[in-house]
Amino acid sequence: MNDVAWDDLRLFYHVARQGRLAGAAEMTGVSSPTIGRRMLQLERATGRTLFVRRQTGYELAHDGKVLLERVKAMHGLAQAIEKWRDDVMALPIVTISAGTWMSRFIALNLSHLWSPEDAFCLSFKTAEARVDIGHREADIGFRNDRPTSGNVAARSLAQVRFAPYCVRGFDQESNPNWVALGTDVAITPSARWTVAQPNLWVTAWANTPSMLLDLVKGGAGRALLPCFIGDNDRQLVRAGPPVAELDHKSWMIMHDDERRRPEVRTVIDRLVAVFDDQAALFRGDAARS
Repeated sequence: MNDVAWDDLRLFYHVARQGRLAGAAEMTGVSSPTIGRRMLQLERATGRTLFVRRQTGYELAHDGKVLLERVKAMHGLAQAIEKWRDDVMALPIVTISAGTWMSRFIALNLSHLWSPEDAFCLSFKTAEARVDIGHREADIGFRNDRPTSGNVAARSLAQVRFAPYCVRGFDQESNPNWVALGTDVAITPSARWTVAQPNLWVTAWANTPSMLLDLVKGGAGRALLPCFIGDNDRQLVRAGPPVAELDHKSWMIMHDDERRRPEVRTVIDRLVAVFDDQAALFRGDAARS
């Protein structure tokens, strides 16, 4: 086996798995005739018959099956080494988790948080359910209340206010329609508020906040939205006063260890600056007439 190269064993692995030279060629980029010659060389080098060659393809002989089991382990180690090499070469990633509304706000302000010159990447996890920052499911997250446990740090951000909105031109006098999230997906107080009002006529239901916003813009009715979403959209106008009972602080949550990574610290500082700059928008003080 001293004359057997890993490249030949790698080709053997793909021929054994595919059962055809053409299949192995597709996987490796090496031509079928070249692979065929190298399999003959491998058999000579090992002194074993590795394949039973048929018109339908390459079937493993007994010694080929034995070799395949050993090569599988080598292939796994080679892939692990390649992944390790790629990880070393890859840029560090900062993962941000937020609900739909906050994710939308962050995306609209991305230029203040990241640039192509930054030596890190951003990864976004948009979900209404909370991710576990303490167990590193994300580096940075956003919540409506301060966590009381876990290996996390918390920073108070802007005061968040909600109000009803409709699309410009919507006839608020004669059209009483409202749009709401379905009760099976409404997991926050603001999402549940509409269906909790006994006198509101809900005629359209959405299963995601994004669809809720699209329905409002399509003229389906009014919907309760965060002011930092509604007041920032030129297609929308207020359809009523803010709902004070839903006012709350937004909290940025960080893993207590991960927040010390330079790239995570950079993103945290930039997020704080954006929230400070946009505080009036979050408070609902930036409504358009």
